[in-house]
Amino acid sequence: MAFQPTPKQLSLIKAVIFLLALVPFGRMVWLTYSGQLVEPLEFITRGTGDWTLYFLCIGLAVTPVRRLTKWNWLLKLRRMLGLFAFFYATLHFTTFLWFDHFFDLGEMWKDVLKRPFITVGFIAFVLLIPLAVTSTNGMVRRLGGKRWQWLHRLIYVIAPLGILHYWWMKAGKNNFAQPILFGSIVALLLAIRVYYAWDRRRQDARLAR
Repeated sequence: MAFQPTPKQLSLIKAVIFLLALVPFGRMVWLTYSGQLVEPLEFITRGTGDWTLYFLCIGLAVTPVRRLTKWNWLLKLRRMLGLFAFFYATLHFTTFLWFDHFFDLGEMWKDVLKRPFITVGFIAFVLLIPLAVTSTNGMVRRLGGKRWQWLHRLIYVIAPLGILHYWWMKAGKNNFAQPILFGSIVALLLAIRVYYAWDRRRQDARLAR
């Protein structure tokens, strides 16, 4: 029998995940202000980017894990996971805008247009914004279920763009181990979704006969 938490248990699970998701941020703040980092800017930039990808991957993994375990309640965690991906992406972008360009939008825009890996990362971040803005129940009602679902399929574009951004950034250091790992995970998760879509159409066609 599939595990089905009570409302109280589910609230506790959400609270634990929320606190755990803030641990990397708290660690970055502590290490920066305690002066323990040799290159704080690089550490924060790398850390916020990594955790953006972690939460994108975890969010994409919810559906296959739910189908394998029959834990349908996992869907109630997906919104929070997606918002944490946006949270760390926002920190990542803010670090770039603040410490690299000191909030000079003109210089930032020149950098975005000049360097492809920043261009791709910027596009991915911009595409995340409408997903975060429409994450509330009220926005789901305003948009309607189908339009909301179509909008949030942007995640299938955002995740590969995030991997490409990471790949090009690491290419400068000839370090491809982590981009390959992240890329493989995202490719697998997207392939699983393609299979689910194909299987659903196949079953619908069989029922229509």
